Amino acid sequence: MNKVKLKKDDVVVVIAGKDRGKQGRVLRVYPATARVLVERVNQVKKHLRPNPAKNIAGGVSEREATIHISNVMLLDPEKNAPTRVGRQRTEDGRAERVAKKSGAVLG
Repeated sequence: MNKVKLKKDDVVVVIAGKDRGKQGRVLRVYPATARVLVERVNQVKKHLRPNPAKNIAGGVSEREATIHISNVMLLDPEKNAPTRVGRQRTEDGRAERVAKKSGAVLG
């Protein structure tokens, strides 16, 4: 299993699939299945049964579904373009993520 290079709150752009070109913030990362949940991307309809005990009205609602990590790329903060993610060591030995396109340090 490869190490996941994306983190929660990263801004990504979809590079493949029905939502190609859309940008969104990573809400959740699932490393075991190599999938991410991205805000306002891969919207699916969920049919809900009414449940008065939990105050659920029922009907059809839209929510995000997960998308495979290979279909998204991190957005470079400097160039505002999709980029790969690398790692480098600082002088004190800590590892940090860097954008391959511009070399910018990622948070």
